[in-house]
Amino acid sequence: MITPSANFVSTDLGRLYVRRSGTGPPVVLWHSLFVDSRSWGPLADALAQDRTVYSIDGPSHGKSGAVRHDFTFAEVVVAAEQALDRLDLTEPVDWVGNAWGGHVGIRLATGSRLRTLTTIGTPVQGFNLREKFTMAWPLVHLYRFTGPSGFIMKQLFDSLLGAESIAAQPELAETVMASFRDADRKAMFHAMRSMMLKRNGIEDLLPRIKVPTLVMPVRDDITGWRPDEARQTCAVIPNCRVEAVAGTGHISPLLIDRDRVLQSITELWASVAAK
Repeated sequence: MITPSANFVSTDLGRLYVRRSGTGPPVVLWHSLFVDSRSWGPLADALAQDRTVYSIDGPSHGKSGAVRHDFTFAEVVVAAEQALDRLDLTEPVDWVGNAWGGHVGIRLATGSRLRTLTTIGTPVQGFNLREKFTMAWPLVHLYRFTGPSGFIMKQLFDSLLGAESIAAQPELAETVMASFRDADRKAMFHAMRSMMLKRNGIEDLLPRIKVPTLVMPVRDDITGWRPDEARQTCAVIPNCRVEAVAGTGHISPLLIDRDRVLQSITELWASVAAK
């Protein structure tokens, strides 16, 4: 049995909580917005059989420090780099990002901090005006006034997890949902406003990605970013492949298609090691 350890690292966006498990080459996991590192569930344990897994709670999420003001993606990337430094991860690491974590990873992959990049359920386009005003803006501001009400919980996790994932993995789904329910309300509001309403498209960064990349779209993602769009994304990344995974939301593959996710990631790493 692998016994994890945990510690905090200081960054310009407060202390970040890091759960470490396993031994071997390092892999860093960064979760989706709204949830925390517990969303990786058994996937993190499976990776830790051969790797040292660093599961990071992003700013204002999980056990990390609450940031009670708006912040930018550039600041999050700096915080991620500072976390790698504090963890003595000075050599390039393998990065696995779910949704928000994929956005952070894409930005890091234009530099020298990563060996490989895997994104899971990470759309690269920003919200258009219709999406901002009909989906993102109402969610953010309703949360501001009501917190994680039953209505918000249902709307959010129907899209992030989906009924199939919740039914298939009820305990893990409840853990994932609890991470949002238990978050510092003011800090989560600022994180949602900063990372949703102020998120721009990052298509211009794709040709600048310097590392082998695995893009994993969710096959029936109801938010609209599906395999055909992922293939268009991958086409402009110098060294990229696409592997579609099952689910209806950004997080659902971690619950219902874990074996495929694990196999695809390890195949990417093996292909890099063979060169």
